[in-house]
Order: sequence, then structure tokens, then C-alpha cells
Amino acid sequence: MANPLRGEVIRLYKNLLYLGREYPKGAAYFRERLKSAFMKNKDETDPQKIQQLVARGDHVIKELEALYFLRKYRTMKKRYYDSENTYHRHGITKCFT
Repeated sequence: MANPLRGEVIRLYKNLLYLGREYPKGAAYFRERLKSAFMKNKDETDPQKIQQLVARGDHVIKELEALYFLRKYRTMKKRYYDSENTYHRHGITKCFT
């Protein structure tokens, strides 16, 4: 691995490892997949190829953040806007009809 890009690769790995804690299939599953993906490319020496791989990793970070945001949004929506009768179930009469 090229020395100037080493810091970028390590940063990418740490960020992905941090984001993997909340992965739907579990942190252990994510960690194994992450490690195998990085080990597969550990002998890459071409700086241009390494930059492409880092760019792909940054894209994966954005996808994971979108996945987590969507999951959080759906949970909040389900919690507060579950159905039309939400107010009746909680003992509050509905003012709007």
C-alpha cells in the first residue's frame, strides 16, 4: 500500500467499523465482511486503484448512513403515526375529522 494513502485507508476502515455497529445483520457479520474486503485488496500498490477503492468505501459509508437514517425515520413514523386511530388508543379524543 502506498504510504501517503495509508492514513486514508485506515480512516476509511475505522469509519466503516464504527458504522457497522448498528448493521441490521449484526456487528460481527459486518466486521467479518469488512475485514475480508480489506484483506482481499491488501496487496494493492497502484495509487490510482487505491483511490478508486477508497472512493468506493466512501460511497458505502454514505449508503450505510442513508440506511440508518431511513430505519430511524420509519421507526419514528411508526411510533407516532401508526394509524388513523392513534389518538383514540391513547385515551385522547381526536379533534380533527
